[in-house]
Amino acid sequence: MKKYNLNIAGYIISFESSDSDFELVPSQRFQRNISPNGGSDILITVHSDPFELPANSERVFHAPLVEEINGIMIKNSDNFWSIYKHRSDLYIKTIFPLSDSEKEGTLKFSLTTRKWELYFTGAGKETDPFEYPLDGLILYYLTVIHGDIMIHASGVDHSGHGYLFSGVSGKGKSTMTRLWDNIGAKIIHDDRLIIRNVSGGYKMFNTPVYNNDIPSESTLNRIYLIEHGVQNKLIPVKGAVAVSLVMANCIQHNWNPEIIAGMMGSVSMMCAHIPVVKLSFKPDRSIIDFILDYE
Repeated sequence: MKKYNLNIAGYIISFESSDSDFELVPSQRFQRNISPNGGSDILITVHSDPFELPANSERVFHAPLVEEINGIMIKNSDNFWSIYKHRSDLYIKTIFPLSDSEKEGTLKFSLTTRKWELYFTGAGKETDPFEYPLDGLILYYLTVIHGDIMIHASGVDHSGHGYLFSGVSGKGKSTMTRLWDNIGAKIIHDDRLIIRNVSGGYKMFNTPVYNNDIPSESTLNRIYLIEHGVQNKLIPVKGAVAVSLVMANCIQHNWNPEIIAGMMGSVSMMCAHIPVVKLSFKPDRSIIDFILDYE
């Protein structure tokens, strides 16, 4: 197709091919997010042409290619994606490690404009313009623009109450999701969520990571910062402590002081409205009853 829209976390992202011979092919995991044509938050025009960075562009952020093996992050290559800045424009240059072709991409964007440009080399006659890692990168900068939050967390909705469980890898996000799923709770996601302030209240949304993901959202009533333990135990936290603990699990690129300040402001406001609790838990059904009794 030449043009399509995706609705992810309430953001409408439009992709449009600039070349009549260049097809855009959304992957399976985004098929359920395709929405009718109309207005959009971001219009990304996709080109099958090489792109050269402007002279004197400054690299402000770099991410090597790493793989998690048994909880240990192993660097596979220095060449993955980087962010460059030239005047008010930003550029993301990336490879696509999961692609069948050796294509490369450059996203030209800005935090103040809603029309972005995406250039591919080595893509052939068709490509998925939202392929990893561009999917997460584009969504992250949409959260920056809107003052929203992207966080490593699982989320569930039980009887209209939304619980977010956040922690680094190995702390129990997937375990917690499985336990709530076993009692019939609605699973928002078990890995990565976007939190938005909607009409004065907070909602959490999933982001497509797996092929079977469907769009899902819930109100947010409580944030749990989790870790495995020998008993179920919780400690409410507030103020700067709550903000710093939640910030530690947020997805963020700390190259721009304004972005850092904006993220801190968004998290501070959320923590002032949503209770935050440190939680150590036993990985069995008892933690469900423990949380429901606490509520």
